[in-house]
Amino acid sequence: MAKGYVIITEDIKDQAGMGEYAKLASQTMATATVLAFGPVVETLEGEWHGTQTVLLEFESVEAAKEWYQSDAYQEALKLRQAAADCNGAILTGF
Repeated sequence: MAKGYVIITEDIKDQAGMGEYAKLASQTMATATVLAFGPVVETLEGEWHGTQTVLLEFESVEAAKEWYQSDAYQEALKLRQAAADCNGAILTGF
């Protein structure tokens, strides 16, 4: 089964709010592996969005969707969306 990857870009407007999000979100990530996280991105083409990028790995696309759509994460997501302008996507691995 192909791995599932979630990539999120965040343009943070409220650091304290992101801190609260991080506390709550981390409790929902038992099925995820954080592969990359940070403010430094080397853009190869076009313009990259945001001041922070996160890359998560899941056992499958279905597992990534289940995590994202879970009640627990949806509660945390509200905090992230209030504290930052965000983009997110799920990618299918090989």
